[in-house]
Amino acid sequence: MIKGHIHSMETFGTVDGPGIRFVLFMQGCLLKCQYCHNPDTWALHEGKEMTVEEVLAEIEPYLNYYRSSGGGLTVSGGEPTLQSHFVAELFKEVKNRWNLHTTLDSNGFNEADRIHQLLEVTDLVLLDIKHIDDEKHIKLTGKSNERTLRTAQWLSENGRKMWIRHVYVPGIHDQEEDLINLGRFIGTLSGVEKFEILPYHQMGIYKWEALGKEYPLQGVPSPTEEEVQRAYRLIEEGRKQTAVVS
Repeated sequence: MIKGHIHSMETFGTVDGPGIRFVLFMQGCLLKCQYCHNPDTWALHEGKEMTVEEVLAEIEPYLNYYRSSGGGLTVSGGEPTLQSHFVAELFKEVKNRWNLHTTLDSNGFNEADRIHQLLEVTDLVLLDIKHIDDEKHIKLTGKSNERTLRTAQWLSENGRKMWIRHVYVPGIHDQEEDLINLGRFIGTLSGVEKFEILPYHQMGIYKWEALGKEYPLQGVPSPTEEEVQRAYRLIEEGRKQTAVVS
């Protein structure tokens, strides 16, 4: 019987997809983002082992809220595609039993062809693009952005719906050229229903300290509203330069 390594769950999520959602956070992530607010999800084999049936039992009491709000199930992390077989089975079951909307919150650091079965039962992908510049992406996360960008292109070419999200950290994401280039890349994609800037916050620092890790962005402030709006304007400027006709 297949089991997943689960970090935690949230029964009334409102920001990880449409409507009210059950949000399941999986263990394991290959990126080590400097701003990560859940570094305790990085290790793949930690967390609580659960079967698909056990997770379904956690979801079922709240079905009326998910259905009436147009919500459903979101699986996040960590990076959920590292446990793609488990998540695919879970998505299949919530669709077969309850016809729930399914959302995958992913950093895209996997090969889309390898997780094809999961994407077949995924209604929406929340794709996190950490940085459009590859060198800066490596410095920020420890890995190249090539796989993430290929995943975005695969989703576009295969007619999949996605929301693109981008954490904005002052001093890391404020270069005009980078923001315009991010917009240009997004403009080449079909199926992008929404773009969101997620302002950096410091709420995860205590987790780094609890794990005995040195927090890389100590002293970096959250962006101002003006900085966020400037980023939106520059990204939209770039997006218009390459926008595809949907």
